[in-house]
Amino acid sequence: MDQSRILLWVKAEPFIVGALQVAPPSKFSLHYLRKISTYVRTRATEGAYPRLYWSTWRHIACGKLQLAKDLAWLYFEIFDSLAVKTAEERLEWSEILSNCTSEDEVERQRNQLSVDTLQFLLFLYIQQLNKVSLRTSLIGEEWPSSRNRSQSPDLTEKSSCHNKNWNDYSHQTFVYDHLSDLLELLLDPEQLTASSHSTNTSLVSREAVVALSFLIEGAVRRTRKIYPLHELALWQPLHAESGFSKISKTFSFHKLEAWLRSCLTGNPFGTSACLKSGKKLAWAHQVEGATKRAKIACNTHVAPRMHRMVVMSQVYKQTLAKSSDTLVEAHVKIHRCNESFIYLLSPLRSVTIEKCRNSTFVLGPVQTALHLHSCDNIKVIAVCHRLSMSSTTCCIFHILTPTRPLILSGNHKVTFAPFHTHYPMLEDHMAKTGLATVPNYWDNPMIVCKENRDTSVFRLLPPCEFYVFIIPFEMEGDTTEIPGGLPSSYQKALGHREQKIHIWQKTVKEARLTKDQRKQFQVLVENKFYEWLINTGHLQQLDSLVPPATKQATG
Repeated sequence: MDQSRILLWVKAEPFIVGALQVAPPSKFSLHYLRKISTYVRTRATEGAYPRLYWSTWRHIACGKLQLAKDLAWLYFEIFDSLAVKTAEERLEWSEILSNCTSEDEVERQRNQLSVDTLQFLLFLYIQQLNKVSLRTSLIGEEWPSSRNRSQSPDLTEKSSCHNKNWNDYSHQTFVYDHLSDLLELLLDPEQLTASSHSTNTSLVSREAVVALSFLIEGAVRRTRKIYPLHELALWQPLHAESGFSKISKTFSFHKLEAWLRSCLTGNPFGTSACLKSGKKLAWAHQVEGATKRAKIACNTHVAPRMHRMVVMSQVYKQTLAKSSDTLVEAHVKIHRCNESFIYLLSPLRSVTIEKCRNSTFVLGPVQTALHLHSCDNIKVIAVCHRLSMSSTTCCIFHILTPTRPLILSGNHKVTFAPFHTHYPMLEDHMAKTGLATVPNYWDNPMIVCKENRDTSVFRLLPPCEFYVFIIPFEMEGDTTEIPGGLPSSYQKALGHREQKIHIWQKTVKEARLTKDQRKQFQVLVENKFYEWLINTGHLQQLDSLVPPATKQATG
């Protein structure tokens, strides 16, 4: 079998969703991960291997690595959210948690959870993707790589993509450059030297290669079917190349590593491929006189379900609204969109909003992670499994989430508020993504950054500033109110405001104005309202809701 017929690539999702966009704890270094790798195998009967239970990880993370319990749970929970689970299983877990009446009860439920031990070690290792090196911060680039010097095409076509979580070249280079370390992390302790390195005779277990399928998958050239790495490595015609022995049921470390290196190629479903050869979508129209042109690309016409991607850039001064099969379960990246209102009303896999300004984003339920980076004056309205933000200024988040929002580094003036809208298909979409209305931690953020644990970086929106948000589109569906309702203080504030409107209407009615006075009064009110629309920027949103937006191409 000609091994050149095999293509292997690094999967995008573990990096897009799994690599937290903050420097990892120093105790996630290879030295400590090797110690953990040995430790868990010697405690297989204590819930450490091949499945790692929360109670055991808590003991390792808090007792041996000196991590705070919240941080230990954060990494465990992020990895667990990547596991293949049905929506029903996710909803069941939400129900279990919402029925807990104390922290101890929550902890007892968490103790039932376990993750694949070897995959979890790989997951902890890839957190190094966002490690800040002194050299990088000084000269703005990584150490020269012996591999692939080409860079990801940026949406602006000017510079490389700096968000490593979305840069498939970064994923490929990371795995290629650290392949020996990743494999050594998966070795049984007896296959390692005293200094935890492999030898010429080291053997890799089948379980280890199955674990590596968390990061790598592939295909036989000229076929569309995707296989996990271990299925290809165990394929009979490839045994000589992959180093598998039928007798020992293990792989030769060095043959396996050489085979992986020779077959690793670019991800055919990654961001670069999506931008280069993905389908261009005409969802946004060209704004009259605007110099920038909106660019929207997707790979959903060629990508299998877990690899769907939509990349949107430079939408400027317009309202874009879609509920589309193209978006269902897609990883969505929104980049450099300014002064716009963007509605993506479908169940989404993940969303990253980067370098956007003065805009409002209304999203369908986000099954995994919603992350904002380097955004100014953005309003985000979403139901999501997890929200995180870095380097944002003056952003408002109206969210419903079963996990604590993560405030990473470089944020200023963050405002959290309850989720305050609905559209007809919302509850149906929530059910599909396994997101429930309880528990809801919108008002309990977690500050995850070394340089600043100052809680003044965020505030909760005062009820007196709270208004509900109306989605101005007609759709089929059964949802007629905000899922889960509003917290009582916000509901009360709305009640007071409605009362004031009622009193105002009564006052006008009882004033017994003449016909001319009514006309005069109406003009006065309309002028004041128009003035308010201009001052708040809402006029632009209303203007962009006129028919041209409805003539956009479907997709």
